[in-house]
Amino acid sequence: MKDETREKLMDVSVATLATALYKRGLRSQVVQGANPLGWKGKNMVGPAYTLRYMPAREDRNQLVEFRNPEHPQRVAIEQCPAGHVLVMDSRKSAAAASAGDILITRLMKRGGAGIVTDGGFRDAAVIAELDIPAYHTRPSSPTNLTLNEAIGINEPIGCGDAPVFPGDVIVGDADCVIVIPQDIADEVADEAVEMTAYEDFVVERVKDGESIIGLYPCTKDEHRAAFEDWRKERGR
Repeated sequence: MKDETREKLMDVSVATLATALYKRGLRSQVVQGANPLGWKGKNMVGPAYTLRYMPAREDRNQLVEFRNPEHPQRVAIEQCPAGHVLVMDSRKSAAAASAGDILITRLMKRGGAGIVTDGGFRDAAVIAELDIPAYHTRPSSPTNLTLNEAIGINEPIGCGDAPVFPGDVIVGDADCVIVIPQDIADEVADEAVEMTAYEDFVVERVKDGESIIGLYPCTKDEHRAAFEDWRKERGR
C-alpha cells in the first residue's frame, strides 16, 4: 500500500471508514467481535496476510504437530511480511486459542503491523502489554489443536463475518477492525480524511450548543460556509 494512504488511515476512525464503504455498497466489512487488546493509542494499519483454521480432526492434531517445521500456524508467523496485519479465520470461536504471547511476540519482532482473530488469544494480559496491536473476541486458554487445525495461508478468508482477501487493507482503532478492499483503499482513505475534518468541525459546533439539524448531515449553506472558514483557520 502507498505510504501516504497508510498515513491517512492512521488518523481516521473505523466508523468513518464504514460509512465511506457503505456509500460504495459494502455493508459487511467490519470484523464483528474483534476488540482491541490493550489499546495502543494509535490505529493499526496494514495489508492483510491471512491464516485459516478448520475444525480439527483428532488424529491430525496432537501436540506433536507443533514440532513440524511446516505447521501452518508457525509458518504464517514466520512469513507474514513486515508492515502487514496477520488476520485469522478462527471460525468465530474462542473455545480454543488462535495464538499466544510467544507467537505474537515473534510477529512483533519481525515487524508485523498487528494481528486480528475472530477467536481468542491465550496469555491475553501479556499480549496487551506488547508493542503490537492485537484484536480478539475474548481471552482463551486451550491450544488451538484441541478444536482447530491451521490449514490455509494467505488465501481468502472470512473473519468475524467480514470477507478478507490477501492484500486488503486492515484498519483497527479503539473500537474495532474494518477491511478495505485493496483496489479502493486510496480513494476511501482520501474520502475518510475529508469526512473526518467535517466531523471534527461538527463536534466543535455541537459542543458550542449548535443543533445537529442541518449541521449533521450538512444541508444548510451557512454551515458549509462556516466549515470552509474553519478549515482555513486550522490548515485542514
